[in-house]
Parts: sequence; C-alpha cells; structure tokens
Amino acid sequence: MESFITPCGKFYNEDCISGAKKHIESNSVDLIVTDPPYGINGDKLHLHYNRNEDFVVEGYVEIPESECGEFSLKWIKEAERILKPGGSIYIVSGYTNLYHILHALRQTKLEEINHIIWKYNFGVYTSKKYVSSHYHILYYEKPGGNRTFNLESRFGVKEKAPNSGSLNYQDREDVWIINREYKPGRVKNKNELPVLLLVKMIQYSSDEGDLVCDMFLGGFSTAKVAIGLNRRAIGFEISPLMFSTKIEELRDLKPGYLLSALRIPEIEKKANQGKKWIDSDKKTLIRRFNQLISSGKTKKASIDILEKELGRGRWSIEKMLKKLGVQSNGKRGRPKKKK
Repeated sequence: MESFITPCGKFYNEDCISGAKKHIESNSVDLIVTDPPYGINGDKLHLHYNRNEDFVVEGYVEIPESECGEFSLKWIKEAERILKPGGSIYIVSGYTNLYHILHALRQTKLEEINHIIWKYNFGVYTSKKYVSSHYHILYYEKPGGNRTFNLESRFGVKEKAPNSGSLNYQDREDVWIINREYKPGRVKNKNELPVLLLVKMIQYSSDEGDLVCDMFLGGFSTAKVAIGLNRRAIGFEISPLMFSTKIEELRDLKPGYLLSALRIPEIEKKANQGKKWIDSDKKTLIRRFNQLISSGKTKKASIDILEKELGRGRWSIEKMLKKLGVQSNGKRGRPKKKK
C-alpha cells in the first residue's frame, strides 16, 4: 500500500522528504505537528522501559545518529516550503539530538515563538544520574502571514482557578504537564504522543477545516486527532508494516468525533472587542483614565471600570495606554515608537 486517501485526509507510505516534494504544494499547509525519529537507537528503546512490547508494531525506522544533522535540515527545509506564510510548526524532540533540530531551524526563515517543555510521568529509570522525564516542543512560525493562535479556544481570559489564578494564563505557560499514554493490550507504535497533548496544540494553532500535516505519522495519532477536531490531515510514514497496520484505524473515523468532548470556554464578549481605536476613542480613554486616577483609584481598578465603560478587553486598554504614553499616574509620557 503506497497511499490512503479519504475526504478528510491523504496519507502516504513514503519518505517524508521526497514524498512532500511529490504530493504537497508550497505554502499550502496551515499547521505541522510532528515527532521525528530519535537518532538514538529508538528501535531498541524497550530495553530502557519496564513494559511489554508484544503489542508494539515492528518496523520502527530509525535514523543513524551520524546522519541526524543532514536529515534534520532536509526535512525541516521541506516543512518550511509547504507551510503557509503565518503557518505554525510544533516539533517534539528529546534532548540528545535537540541541537541538530535547532541548528536546522536556524538555517531557515522560520521564527521561534516558544520553546515549550513537556513534562510527563514515568521517565527513563536511572541510578547514577537524574531521571529524564521531559521532552522539548519547538513552536515556530513561517513569517509573512497572520499566525493562528486561538487565545480563548480552551479557557476564557476571565476564567479563574480555585486559587483565583487565571486558567487561561496557566494553560498557556510554556511548561506542560501531560501524562503519556501506555495503552496496555492495544496495538501501538514505539512511542506515540498523547491525545491531550495533540489536542492542545491543534486547538490553539489551527481552525476547523485547516490542513494539518505530520511528517512522521508513526502511530497516526496526530492525524486521528486532527480529523477528530474537524481538520484535514496529511502525512507520511516510511514503515510499510506500521502504515498498513494503523491505516485501518482511519477508515471509520468520523470528522469532528472529538469536538463534543472538548471543554467549552467561558468567554466574555465585549461590545467593542476587536474594533479599531479611532481618535475619539483614544481621547475618551485618556480623559476617563485621568479622572479615575485623580479620584484615588489604582491603575488596576481604573482599567476594571474602563473595561465596562468602553466595552474593550483589559489587554487592549493597557496596550493602548502604553502606546499613547499614559503613565500609571495619568500623566502623558512619550508614546512608544515602533521598532
């Protein structure tokens, strides 16, 4: 089997570098989420874990460590080509060959947005050093377009945690604690990304109908979650055995099957949210902010009131005050110049 094509996905049993050149047009992919080969004898990883490998599909294709640098540059260059301007890419990597990934990224025009740490449970057991229990997730964008980042796709900015902290803020911190999935008794790839991790990246960085690509399909987890969130999927898996085994799981998938299980964020809509600030709005903002500060209100209390009066979000008000050079005491300073 060389390909499997459905209305919601296109999947190829090919090397991702030559396959992408053949099957994917330049500037056509909205989001890439991928977990490349380890380059550390990944086909023998079971020797480091106390787990039953009977249900792990054979045929994991590793990249020799000596070839990691050149291989990383080739596939990342191809990822850069197929991404739309403004498109995002998440690359999951261990630390051993992380420098190859970073070096390759620096030879492209892709720009770093975040370097995320994914902390998981049950790391590799060690007795003479600290336990390794995290991966790196490199979040980059292709410049030249408007990058999708759905700020309130999971939590509204006003939603509070039991400790009164912001749920939205906590969810967007760059250290993610998400447990791995072991799937006992189920057929699986050597190392599959958990659904919760994939849902988070795809929710924030794409919209329904967008095209999500995985350069290294493996157990097809990214593709299944993308389809489950009503996105289109495309990707490559070089192992014939893995491809033929996992493709069967896609045949009966219904687009959007994960949507009903998603948490619905509590979003407080503002009357003027997203509207452009005109000169009269700016004058009103300065006048009312000065009045509130002069009456003894703190900056925080003043902005709370202005949110209701102006029908705009807190961040929008703070950003405009800063742009206009209005200080916390109500006095005007020099407006910030654009770099």
